[in-house]
Amino acid sequence: MGDMSGPHLIRGSVALPEAELAWRFSRSSGPGGQHVNTSDSQVELRFDLAGTEALPEVWKQRALERLASRLVDGVIVVRASEHRSQWRNREAAAVRLAALLAEATAPPPRPRRPTRVPRGINERRLREKKQRSETKRGRSGRDWT
Repeated sequence: MGDMSGPHLIRGSVALPEAELAWRFSRSSGPGGQHVNTSDSQVELRFDLAGTEALPEVWKQRALERLASRLVDGVIVVRASEHRSQWRNREAAAVRLAALLAEATAPPPRPRRPTRVPRGINERRLREKKQRSETKRGRSGRDWT
């Protein structure tokens, strides 16, 4: 089988190493014609996250934590069967795995810096609130006889 469309980058210069990807093919329940029952077009891609050397240690720990629910013995499995051709399913699985790892290894967001509401804004809100209540009180027709 020929080479895929090159290495699938995760982020920066870190890419998925082709040597660490384990592929399995099986019959797909997805779209297809008469040919579908005889071709192994579903793709299952396995990547040993716990044992990989391709990711920086910090990223690896982060990914292991965030993907804990999806891992089986430290291995992550991605399936693709939405295309009729095995090659396109391979592409889809590899892209999906790269996206999953990119998201899982992303640095945590910066903590939010708490800000205070300026006093002037608060006072204006209370003033407008009071004015509104006066307007509404004036609408009740108690004094009309």
